[in-house]
Amino acid sequence: MSLLKTILESQGGAVAGQLAKQFGLDANQASSVLGQLVPALSAGVKKNTAQQSGLEGLIGALSKGNHQRYLDDPSNIGQQATVDDGNKILGHLFGSKDVSRQVASHAAQQTGVSSDLLKKMLPVVATMVMGGLSKQSNSGGGALAGLLGGGNNSSAGQSLISSFLDSDGDGSIADDLLGMLLKR
Repeated sequence: MSLLKTILESQGGAVAGQLAKQFGLDANQASSVLGQLVPALSAGVKKNTAQQSGLEGLIGALSKGNHQRYLDDPSNIGQQATVDDGNKILGHLFGSKDVSRQVASHAAQQTGVSSDLLKKMLPVVATMVMGGLSKQSNSGGGALAGLLGGGNNSSAGQSLISSFLDSDGDGSIADDLLGMLLKR
């Protein structure tokens, strides 16, 4: 299941509904916003895991961060702690507020939702992305092998994380992980 679909379908759509309600959007606008922001954040995750310590950081964050709570309980979305956590995630993924602003600006052009509102939504969506990654990694047993696709290199069998890690798109993460390790 795609990360976007995981988020949109969490709690029967209640998570996306709560996001829409919190930011004064209708369901279609919220879906459109998620359709723009989730891929941008996913690209940030992919870029981050290509760096030396990015993979270890992601695995550590997924195993210790309790991010799944953002998709398991929609009431978490409206809390200041969610925004604070989301800002930390954005800092880790993008490295600067300028990148976050660019992502919000691009999404505003695509969705018609104001850039200022999207800047406020971005930290919350970042927590939802980490929640989706956590939920998907936990459904594979939570082990490193589950995160990395369990050695199954077929496109259908790859986990979301392994698709991020397959930077050259050849269906195998082994060469990509080896390349990361040799860069150390």
